[in-house]
Amino acid sequence: MSEENKEQSVEHFLELIKRSRRGKFKIYIGMSAGVGKTYRMLLEAQTLLRNGIDVKIGYVETHKRKETEALLNGLPVIPRRKLFYKGKELDEMDLHAIINLRPEVVIVDELAHTNIEGSQNEKRWQDVVEILNAGINVISAVNIQHIESLNSEVEKITGAAINERIPDKVLQMADEVVNIDLTADELIDRLKEGKIYDEKKIPIALNNFFQAERILQLRELALREVAHQVNRKIDVEVPKNIKLRAELFLACISTNEASAKIIIRKTARLASYYRSKWYLLYVQTSNESSDKINLASQRHLINNMKLATQLGGEVLKIKSDNIAKTIWETAEKYDITTICLGKPHFKFYQLVLKTAVFTQLLNKMSQTHIDLVILS
Repeated sequence: MSEENKEQSVEHFLELIKRSRRGKFKIYIGMSAGVGKTYRMLLEAQTLLRNGIDVKIGYVETHKRKETEALLNGLPVIPRRKLFYKGKELDEMDLHAIINLRPEVVIVDELAHTNIEGSQNEKRWQDVVEILNAGINVISAVNIQHIESLNSEVEKITGAAINERIPDKVLQMADEVVNIDLTADELIDRLKEGKIYDEKKIPIALNNFFQAERILQLRELALREVAHQVNRKIDVEVPKNIKLRAELFLACISTNEASAKIIIRKTARLASYYRSKWYLLYVQTSNESSDKINLASQRHLINNMKLATQLGGEVLKIKSDNIAKTIWETAEKYDITTICLGKPHFKFYQLVLKTAVFTQLLNKMSQTHIDLVILS
């Protein structure tokens, strides 16, 4: 083994040791304020306390919600530290007190919070990383609008800039990500009942953030993000031989405009039904290079690729004179479960008999769990 490989091996082993020593991390995620993330954290803390677990409140913001405040009764709270900033006395979570006390579990609310200037870390999520590295388990919470990669989408939905954000890697560190879900009507009812903000703020909230169409879109983002985290966890932790394969579709098109549109739309519908990802594959043979096909065919091909993108597909363009082999290799590379083709222009058995490579493709597929769908 080379010296470089030895060093990489040691670094990998050290990383495994660090992970085993690191505390477990659970994040409650929600589409907006008021869905009940803090309530659920405190409910869990009460259950842990009843079961003899050393759980403490590192930082919780109840926003004076009576139901939430009631759940603080009996829970040990680590006092916040006092800081003076711009002539005002403010308080922050006491990171050093948490690490020194070493509870089994600590509750840390508002993960995206920006710490007061002069704090050890700029962001609360950085405090949480230190707590986890000290071997302490953390339960925290964040709203979907605070996730970095979703920032531009959220701004389009809400029309408001979100300044406090957490990098996506923080969610990827979590051992559990739990979505606290409500319908738009349920959330608006909670707002009107005064369970989220005081009465003065309710009309403003209803005219801005808490509009049904905005809540619905944020809800979709939250559900999608949690599903993504679950899929990531399955990929990492579940052995491949027992893993349920997610449906993944591969739509294969040619320069034939009419059949390509049918294949794209039907594959997109199938993917939507299964809530799955799908790909569009165009194999460009030497006979279909840009200098050999007419401009109209090129334009139709570009438009069909745009259509696929608009319908949520990922476009793959591969140069090859062996179409069937390329389809198979692409299906293997992307772990495809279903290949979607257009109906041949001549009898199918003739295609099978006359095309040896296609026969090999079918033979390979018969030995796997990949399905072949011929779309009319």
